[in-house]
Amino acid sequence: MSASASADDKNSSPLTEKHRLELIRTFSSDQVYIRTQFPMGKVGLTIKNGKVSPGGDELSKLLAMWGPSVKTGDRAIITQFVLKGDRMRLEINGGPVKKKKWYQHIEVGSGGGMMTPGGTAQDPINNPRGSYVDLVFDHHIPDLTVEQVKQMLWPVFDFDSKSPLEAYLESVSPKVKEAIKAHHVLVGMNREMVIYAKGRPGKKIREKDGEVEYEDWIYGDPPQDVDFIRVVGDEVVRVETMKVDGEKIVHTEKEIDLGGPAVATAAQKENKPANAPTLRRPGEQAPEAPANSGPSRPAPIPDPPSGPPQFQVSER
Repeated sequence: MSASASADDKNSSPLTEKHRLELIRTFSSDQVYIRTQFPMGKVGLTIKNGKVSPGGDELSKLLAMWGPSVKTGDRAIITQFVLKGDRMRLEINGGPVKKKKWYQHIEVGSGGGMMTPGGTAQDPINNPRGSYVDLVFDHHIPDLTVEQVKQMLWPVFDFDSKSPLEAYLESVSPKVKEAIKAHHVLVGMNREMVIYAKGRPGKKIREKDGEVEYEDWIYGDPPQDVDFIRVVGDEVVRVETMKVDGEKIVHTEKEIDLGGPAVATAAQKENKPANAPTLRRPGEQAPEAPANSGPSRPAPIPDPPSGPPQFQVSER
């Protein structure tokens, strides 16, 4: 029985005790490499019938709002494996909710104050940074072997790679894979791909061309070849190589398309009102100005009296 068929067949036999114990032994505290980004927060990923959700724009919004818990190529630890109802839940790096340790329930009083040994669950160091994936089936968990479950988890987990680079190369297109292996940068790559291909740059220069901000990543020093990688947003838009013999090679045409814009579009400016602000009611006409009206002038100030003030005394 194939893994895909067992996931959809409601009449398939339930998980046996033998395979349940094998799954628990294999996936508890197992090390994996990540094949797709997981969002931080209480919303993890779900796999059902081979499809991963959330994805596309919905996943991008979660990543923009909460940030990534793990990225493609990262190494993670499965810290909890739970079989319940119609799903398997695999939590990585502690999961999205921090579990409280037994010693965090203890309070010690000293000098009129109370303290918790090891810190409290609200301390920044104890904030959760993990996530999870739910492998969901129809009706119940069918009888599956370890290899069948690994095959179902392949869209998000790599159990076979020996290094982060190897895991990352398995998640990109063949053209990008060959370029990274050759330490070559293509126009259209993102920052992460450049780092995997060339490493972190020795120098970075930030400049602005009109309204567009960019970075030039510089690799190499004379008398060797020097590469200038121009990055706008998260995309390489220009690759310039200065050869030792003085030859200059420039690439600006996009060689790969990752499906995202190089820079976010700027927000449109608010239109200013055509008329000046007024306290008149809607429909009320403005008073007509005199024909010969010009700029108003202030009233003349009377001259001060030239002599001392005069007082008049009245007789009663």
